[in-house]
Amino acid sequence: MSIETRTYSRRRFLGQAGGALLASALPYATLAQNRSANDRIQVAAIGMGIMGFNNCGTTVKVPGVKLVAACDLYTGHLKRAKEVYGNDLVTTPHFEDILDNKSIDAVIISTTDHWHDKIAIAAMKKGKAVYCEKPMVHRLEQGLPMVAAQHQTGAVCQVGSQRVSSATYLKAKELYEAGAIGQLVMAEAFWDRQSANGAWQYSIPRDASPQTIDWNRFLGDAPRRAFDAERFFHWRNYQDYGTGIAGDLFVHLFSGLHLITSSLGPTRIYTSGGTRYWKDGRDVPDVMAGVYDYPATDKSGPFNLQVRVNFIDGGGGGEQIALVGTEGKMIVRGNSVEVLRSKMAQAPGFGSWDTYNTFDKQNQEDFKAWYEQQYAGQTSKNETSRSEWKAPAGYSDHFDHHANFYNAIRTGGKVKEDAAFGFRAAAAGLASNKSLFEQKIVLWDPVNMKLAG
Repeated sequence: MSIETRTYSRRRFLGQAGGALLASALPYATLAQNRSANDRIQVAAIGMGIMGFNNCGTTVKVPGVKLVAACDLYTGHLKRAKEVYGNDLVTTPHFEDILDNKSIDAVIISTTDHWHDKIAIAAMKKGKAVYCEKPMVHRLEQGLPMVAAQHQTGAVCQVGSQRVSSATYLKAKELYEAGAIGQLVMAEAFWDRQSANGAWQYSIPRDASPQTIDWNRFLGDAPRRAFDAERFFHWRNYQDYGTGIAGDLFVHLFSGLHLITSSLGPTRIYTSGGTRYWKDGRDVPDVMAGVYDYPATDKSGPFNLQVRVNFIDGGGGGEQIALVGTEGKMIVRGNSVEVLRSKMAQAPGFGSWDTYNTFDKQNQEDFKAWYEQQYAGQTSKNETSRSEWKAPAGYSDHFDHHANFYNAIRTGGKVKEDAAFGFRAAAAGLASNKSLFEQKIVLWDPVNMKLAG
């Protein structure tokens, strides 16, 4: 077996890892060269929880972008935003204030899932560019209206699954389309964790109260209930505000898979799971697994997908996507792509776990003579090799995803993950929840983005 491992420096990475493919994956190089003092993009963040601060920390690194405002329903988050980004940062608990501010060009929406579509659609109608965290929507029926809003307004709208901009996943796509694994027949993906934070048991500040949190505003269209700090800070654990494992983590896996294979989504979905360990009042599972049928496209034949997430993985956790083909297996893990090639031999071989050993002696001799004539000069050993591609140390696909967003604003070009792509990834996750909670197989039309049957 031959082994090839490549780790690229930033310069060589830009020059060699896929040519035009990588140029589109890493727009910040041209962004930095072309920006001028008068093309600054002013952005506001709506939702300043963990992902809100994470998105802001990335977005301010993009040349020519300035964070000018932040919105959140907890006063402590707004106070922290000023501590991190300066006292000149405008803060408000009302997202409408941000949408009405004509000096703001773009918004980053990192709220609870059940607020995504409402704020995103309102922002696009106000002429703002929108970066919306995944999953794009909270419920299946919210997806097409958001896709329509992007088309009708012409707004730049990018959904926040950074793998769609990842140079690593683009490299995997390049290798896949070049036939590195032959015909795809199966994909396997998992994202396991073993920690309290990984299971969304986040810290709750001691001052959390109706005086510091706008609880009624938080609820939005969710059922009315008394103030509950745990629901506010652990919102991913509840179907009223979040989408659980399928919306948070399955969607990342679907996004990466759809990019690599150019698939629009599955047609048949079945999931199972339950609360196996984190019995903290959550109404979403902490262990979930799904099986999916993907139809043929112009880039691949039909294939099957297995997905799982386990929030109490005694092995310590980890995540990867593996594509298994007729001539190899591709494993995408972190910022690396590994290809294990095994091309089946032309000759089938005989004599191992085989009926040959049940033949009488004369038949064995006759078969051997026939075989050697039939497969003369052909080996029965598979051709094997291993190669690995690695992004340079410090590479960030999250930065690339944000840079792609601002590049689209400046140039009027296309984003890497528009509302249609974002909804198709979200829909596979939301249909997974539908299957789990309704205990049935769900049929989905990925082309028209609607339930089938």
